[in-house]
Amino acid sequence: MSMSTSNSSVINLSEQEQFFMAKAFEFAKQALAHKEVPVGCIFVYQNTILAVGCNEVNETKNATRHAEIICIDQVVTYCKNHNLSFKEVFQEIDVYVTVEPCIMCAAALYQLDIRSLVFGCRNDRFGGSTVFDVSKVLKPQTQVKGGYKADEAMELLKEFYKGQNPNAPPSKVNAKNTC
Repeated sequence: MSMSTSNSSVINLSEQEQFFMAKAFEFAKQALAHKEVPVGCIFVYQNTILAVGCNEVNETKNATRHAEIICIDQVVTYCKNHNLSFKEVFQEIDVYVTVEPCIMCAAALYQLDIRSLVFGCRNDRFGGSTVFDVSKVLKPQTQVKGGYKADEAMELLKEFYKGQNPNAPPSKVNAKNTC
């Protein structure tokens, strides 16, 4: 695995990669508007957006409904509907996501043998390379670039956490936001 990370907004992305990341940010903003953790994700196959997603954890009350998992489900459905091998398709998938995938999502993406991963900010609480380096265990061939518009991605997360997560257990509710 090749990792290129930066805290600045300037990393070497092609215009096409920047376009796809802009789309991922649109979905992160949609998630924020729906009171979800603002993570947006795009899966690209043969230069075409094949799957899009944002977190649906609060809406579904299912802790596994992360943006990446939603996109994985869409690709599997696409492959079934088009009689394609999902293993072969995933090997040509480029993932664009606004926040470093969590340990669960990183493991899923690496197990599926995706071609590349581009992310915005690091995930200091649950990151699949920051908190626990999943790649050291799974040894993927995935090319990884991180740090694109990291500040913007982090600001979306901060905006979400300023509010009160409607599905947080009472012991985790931000005390300063309660009446």
